[in-house]
Amino acid sequence: MTAAVDAILQRLTALHPKVIDLSLDRVQRLLSDLGDPQDRLPSVIHVAGTNGKGSTQAFIRAGLEAAGLRVHAYTSPHLAWFNERIRLAGALIPDDMLAATLAEVESVNAGRPITFFEVTTAAAFLAFSRVPADFTLLEVGLGGRLDATNVVARPRLTVLTPISIDHTQYLGETLPEIAGEKAGILKRGVPCVVARQEDAALEVIEARAARLGCPLSVAGQHWTIAREGQALVFQDERGLLDLPLPALPGPFQTGNAGTAVAALRELGFGQAEAAAAMTGVEWPARMQRLRQGPLVAAGCELWLDGGHNPAGGQAVASTLAELPPRPTHLICGMLNTKDVGGYLRALAPQVETLTAVSIAGEAATLSADDTAAFARDAGIPASTAPDVAQAVAALAAAHPGARLLICGSLYLAGRVLRENG
Repeated sequence: MTAAVDAILQRLTALHPKVIDLSLDRVQRLLSDLGDPQDRLPSVIHVAGTNGKGSTQAFIRAGLEAAGLRVHAYTSPHLAWFNERIRLAGALIPDDMLAATLAEVESVNAGRPITFFEVTTAAAFLAFSRVPADFTLLEVGLGGRLDATNVVARPRLTVLTPISIDHTQYLGETLPEIAGEKAGILKRGVPCVVARQEDAALEVIEARAARLGCPLSVAGQHWTIAREGQALVFQDERGLLDLPLPALPGPFQTGNAGTAVAALRELGFGQAEAAAAMTGVEWPARMQRLRQGPLVAAGCELWLDGGHNPAGGQAVASTLAELPPRPTHLICGMLNTKDVGGYLRALAPQVETLTAVSIAGEAATLSADDTAAFARDAGIPASTAPDVAQAVAALAAAHPGARLLICGSLYLAGRVLRENG
């Protein structure tokens, strides 16, 4: 990322006192001043949910691109570089185009209050509107109803991944309240693919879909996905598909893969595109094995995951349980806005120890001492380290041949990916 891009992003960060302030008024005003680029996007697939949004979108993108289609994709947050958020027709937005687009949006906004996510979402829409493509994949940033991405009047398809308790300070304290916010992306008459949900969330989704006349394709009702040996079997009313196992590890990816295949089926695609989605998918920091770089210690397995809520902890734990047995030690850094105890309790049965770190450069980081205290409360022996590199070195020396998992935050994962090259 160039110095010019970084300078603009720093200025944009200062335009609104709150990092998160859910509203559509500011972004709609800015988009109107930009000529409403959100109305000129290629067919939109809008994805919301608590967990699995990024992975599900990555599966869909792999299937569409295997069909020879050009696909825009918008995701957040980025891991190593901001460019990751905006993928234009299959490639990350180039630095020069990103700088020019951000500068244009900054000029049109003219210093008025707007959040960083809103103004950068407007920049993504502007870039997408100017580059020909067949589909646009939009991942919700937070919630759905008042998220800056929820300005597209008529998407081709909406997708809801599993919904659980998270971001309660913005979305509500209960699962039905949170599901209501997520289901705010549903649009009248537009089909929606729904991953497996808890009953309390599904009731809210079904009620909103009924009011808006949205055809639903719901896991467990209209389609199923299951692992059978070394294959996945997907079945819906159109028939049965035998698929390879996903390239992304972890049993929780079966559900994300199924949601993506259901979306591809809704769009009219079949066996070839669904199979390609399984084998061609790439999504970093989701139980990613790091095999090279300065952090990789001889004899140790090094893994990286950005999950950060109790459901994410359960997903990681289920993946660890499926891997060949090895003593597993966590290197964990988290934000103070998360359910740290719930996340760590989910992981406790699968790990030996935890080394806590703070996340450098993040104002909301939980201190290493506090993270270690949460770990001990969860039953995990814990210590602290000044940073990830020192934690890896110490664990590799003390536990040769162990499995080391860096986890707890996408912000931590992004820093690791940058530092590890």
